[in-house]
Amino acid sequence: MTATATIERATDAAAEAAHEETLPTRVALSRGRAANIVGLLGLAGFLGIFAAVRTHRSEAADLALMLKLQRRSSALLDRVMAVASWPGFPPQSRVIPPVVIASLWVLKFRIEAAFQLLAWCTGFVSTVLKAGMRRPRPVAGTDLRVVTAPLGGSSFPSGHVITYVGTYGFLAYLVHTLVRPAPARHAAVAGLLGLIGLVGPSRIYQGHHWPTDVTASYLLGTTWLVGLAAVYRRVKEAGARRAPPA
Repeated sequence: MTATATIERATDAAAEAAHEETLPTRVALSRGRAANIVGLLGLAGFLGIFAAVRTHRSEAADLALMLKLQRRSSALLDRVMAVASWPGFPPQSRVIPPVVIASLWVLKFRIEAAFQLLAWCTGFVSTVLKAGMRRPRPVAGTDLRVVTAPLGGSSFPSGHVITYVGTYGFLAYLVHTLVRPAPARHAAVAGLLGLIGLVGPSRIYQGHHWPTDVTASYLLGTTWLVGLAAVYRRVKEAGARRAPPA
């Protein structure tokens, strides 16, 4: 047997095992409904914050909130916040999402891989908004701390936050709707949601973003995530209708 044939057989076996540990399509779809109103509220909240930032009405509140969070400083908190932000910096930010997408593709979750790629596109959304907003990042001063990091561009929105919500949020959605074993499902979803929940405070704590940058990114990222999940469900439902009965 050639090396190529061996790899193909191993890949097929891994894909078969992965599909055995996932739920039937109809069960998975029933777990993923009921969030459209959240997406609309997220978009409305983002637009409100965008307007406030654009007209410089959020600056005093931003500074006060940032200083308040940074006063809760400790060595342990420094480490936790650094770990939460780490996946969002290059080169790992350009490696982890493609590895997830490629893994889904190899395991023959082809639709999921395509939508995971679209989820990662929140990074592109962030780039476009940054180019339009051009908000200065926080600058270290007597009270304000800024941790040294490879940063550039506008402060609004937070690329870390919006990319985490899109990329890891959709991955959490897939795990929640597809994975059969409850312990593995709950552990994976909790870990992904914990990472998403921590990244926003970490960006403020490290002095890289204003609180409104982070809040707006959570809101817009949630809107993107809800919309993407809705389209994903439609595609899966269409596929389920075309599939022959078991």
